[in-house]
Amino acid sequence: MNKNNTLRRVAMGRIAMAGGLLLGMAPTAAMASGFYIVEQSAKATGRAYSGEVADTGAESLWWNPAAIAGKKGLQVHASASGILAKADINNVSTLIVRPGSAPAAVGGDQVSSDPIDKGLVPTMGLAYGLNDKIALGLAITAPYNFTTNYPSTSWARYSALKTSLRTIDIQPTLAITPLDGLRLGVGVNIEYSKAELGNALPNLAAGLPDGSQKLEGDGWDVGFSAGMQFQRGPVSIGASYKSSVKHTLNGSVVIAGLLGPIAPNNGTISTTATFSTPWQAVFGARYAITPAITLNAQATAVGWSKFDAIALGAPLNTALPQKYRDSWTFAGGFDIAVSERTTLRAGIARDQSPVRNDYRDARVPDANRWVFAVGGSYAVTPRLKLDLGANYLKLDDAQINRPTAAYVGTPAQTLFAVNGTMTNANVLILAAGVRYGL
Repeated sequence: MNKNNTLRRVAMGRIAMAGGLLLGMAPTAAMASGFYIVEQSAKATGRAYSGEVADTGAESLWWNPAAIAGKKGLQVHASASGILAKADINNVSTLIVRPGSAPAAVGGDQVSSDPIDKGLVPTMGLAYGLNDKIALGLAITAPYNFTTNYPSTSWARYSALKTSLRTIDIQPTLAITPLDGLRLGVGVNIEYSKAELGNALPNLAAGLPDGSQKLEGDGWDVGFSAGMQFQRGPVSIGASYKSSVKHTLNGSVVIAGLLGPIAPNNGTISTTATFSTPWQAVFGARYAITPAITLNAQATAVGWSKFDAIALGAPLNTALPQKYRDSWTFAGGFDIAVSERTTLRAGIARDQSPVRNDYRDARVPDANRWVFAVGGSYAVTPRLKLDLGANYLKLDDAQINRPTAAYVGTPAQTLFAVNGTMTNANVLILAAGVRYGL
């Protein structure tokens, strides 16, 4: 009986310790706003995503399910975007405070360059107009995807080592044209998510090697989209809403490498992690000032405050605060048909980060950014078109100053007074796609 009680106390201590360890963990930015990937169409990339909610075709399904209404026959599009991100994550004066010890420099490499992995984001969509009133569609996208890697020698290792998120969004869509010029659409967003969050853990003596912890899990969840478009003469306006998706990931927490009195906390704990992606409300217009020149404008409100915390289920029963704020993106651009086959595009956008200035850590080195875009399309045949687009994103320099801790609420509690910066952050995005249809 005494042995069983001892084992139970060790197990419960491990659970309590794990909850404390995880309080420093959070998702990371993908060098898009928060961890959102807007690159869902090469055509859209070329004009800084400024006209999508008011445009038509299967390539605009992610932004507006009404985009496929009113066209008979088959439409198909496929795109891929290469994301090449650069940034320096610099230590200024980060301190570690072990129990019973004076604050000390965290040590390690003082600059971590380019922690965000290069990535390729695929997307596709198809639609079939049964007649000029009803159309069915399907979009397959990857809206929340990233991987960051910090070396085990980085000054930021106690905030982040490897972090990754993968989502696949499958959106079956129904669109109708109830009145001349009016298009309506609804879609169901079926999302698969897989996440991994890891970081180093300090042992209690400064000379000992670090331990580690990793949270990983996956799951399927559902949301919805709805939108409308109205076109009269040279003007087309659009509005859409994409719901937040509440994700529940089934997985585990793995803790390893702890020594001495905290060694009993090594092990694996099965649990769940619940978080919500943001809702989006998109408004935009296109105006053909001549048959060859179209102006585009779009504003997107993003409900990032839904990503307020990551809730860990039994037996941990704790929450990891995120404190994201709602944000806006404003974009403008144009399309110019320079010949019967060739269309050129360009655009500019201002994208507000949802990360609060006093809540930014190395796992989320996100900041406000400008987006500069160029692109174009070439009609190989009247039905087959090739799209190219390029973006250059310039992010503001920002402080990394979110304090964190390990072993919270135990005698081993260890504090990290984080003081760093993100500098020289920029992203190059190259996109290519193909469209077939009307």
